[in-house]
Amino acid sequence: MVAATHSTESAQKMGGEPFQVLAADIADRVALGRLTELRGVDVVVHCASSGRGGAEDYQRVYLEGVRALHFMLGPRQIIFTSSTSVYAQNDGAIVTEDSPAEPVRETGKVLRAAEEFVLARGGTVARLAGIYGPGRSVLLRKFLSGEAVIEGEGVRVVNQVHRDDAAAALLALAGQPGVFNVSDDTPLTQREVYAWLASHFERPLPPTGPVDVNRKRGVTSKRVSNAKLRALGWMPQFASFREAIQSDGSVAPAS
Repeated sequence: MVAATHSTESAQKMGGEPFQVLAADIADRVALGRLTELRGVDVVVHCASSGRGGAEDYQRVYLEGVRALHFMLGPRQIIFTSSTSVYAQNDGAIVTEDSPAEPVRETGKVLRAAEEFVLARGGTVARLAGIYGPGRSVLLRKFLSGEAVIEGEGVRVVNQVHRDDAAAALLALAGQPGVFNVSDDTPLTQREVYAWLASHFERPLPPTGPVDVNRKRGVTSKRVSNAKLRALGWMPQFASFREAIQSDGSVAPAS
């Protein structure tokens, strides 16, 4: 196994990993071409971040990124980590891989373009729900810091997956072409999440407020099904966000 990250600094921070870590800009074909260690590998996992950027950054990191990986490295399979945000459904319905994926925001449209590029070449698209894990949970951080707001009636459905379960899913998808949703077993409404956290930590329920309509990937509310991924034998270690909070060390409170 060989990993590549954006900068030399990031690669140095990962120096303790039990595998080689290289530095290269994913959208720089010249830089990728120099990584002879990656050329002709069986599986490449595109798991990069836009750095909270907008549509232009998405275009470079995601669409140009998968193109560069394909043309410069020539792997047998690309696994592209996309997002369940490509489902624009807002009625709380269950969505599967066969449900329409027609995002409204430009960022979502770029993700879909990258997905189509990968799928047209026999690759795999892993649509990840919101990732949480040790030191990483937007909902928990906002709750503990007092920033949390229950938007409207709090009925927007939140889909999440633990970091470790997402990693296990990517391993399970090696050799499996197509689209797969990667989410835990228990979608929860925003109110359910905050009500449970309030009870667990013995703190007040967050106040209510208006719906945030400025989310970069749009405002959606749907229940993401993981049945197709489960059929491969994958099973989440944490069935829901609640189990992860209760498990010792699985989700550390944000500092």
